[in-house]
Amino acid sequence: MNLFEKIFNYQIISRLEDSGTFMVTSHERSWLKTMLGHPAADEAFTPETLDKLRAILAQDQVMDVSDHLIEKARSREKQVYHPLLRLLRRLITERSGIRLNYEIKNGRIQSDQTGLPYKLEYSMVKREWYLLWFDFRHHMFMRTKLDKIINVTAETLKTKDAETIQVKIKMALDARKGEAVLEVVRDYNRELSRILYALSSFEKDVAYDTENDVYSVKVTILGDETEYLLSKVRFLGKRVRVIEGDFLKRRMLESATKALARYGVSSVDEDKEGAI
Repeated sequence: MNLFEKIFNYQIISRLEDSGTFMVTSHERSWLKTMLGHPAADEAFTPETLDKLRAILAQDQVMDVSDHLIEKARSREKQVYHPLLRLLRRLITERSGIRLNYEIKNGRIQSDQTGLPYKLEYSMVKREWYLLWFDFRHHMFMRTKLDKIINVTAETLKTKDAETIQVKIKMALDARKGEAVLEVVRDYNRELSRILYALSSFEKDVAYDTENDVYSVKVTILGDETEYLLSKVRFLGKRVRVIEGDFLKRRMLESATKALARYGVSSVDEDKEGAI
């Protein structure tokens, strides 16, 4: 294990996080200063935050990408940032109620709907932002695309009522959650930082078995995130294996079987016998 792998070892990083320390490289500072020059930065941050960041990075150099990055023709992509994010984050933090108008199927509009915003969620599969909120009129938990929200305003709400509704929402979310446990193959322990980066969009806990020198990652997923997690497990290849999560195991077996079938191999065992 070289010096850089030791620096980014998970155990060291976790201790730094516990102490409130965050490591930032000069390359990352340069990248951030470059990104703050993008027009979307004015919408993503408040003027005060933007001025503070630019002041902190005043002595850093802007990243020169002219000789390193070439943008080729591509399909149109949605921006990760959405104009409503900043407003909704503030309302969620303040436990404020909301009144919103939003579009549903067939272009119909739902007007003057009141509720409590609970959480903002980004789907890595669909590349879209969603608002999770409780609808007061229908007494149900809702998940609405931000792109479908026409406008939203704050509504006064009693703190006690907000806390009661948040408990109900949390129970509904917990019912949708599933878990899978991935074990890092010991030969690839040195690549733990890369593996965790690939799983960075998921809620997860990492455990280390000191006796066997094995890392395991418990990943929490919602119902519509399973396929995206599968794509990440396939990307990591032989670095990890699924040890808990029957559905995930079945889907991995199906995809592996189909891949072997393309090359005329009906099973892994037959492939081994042929090699002998």
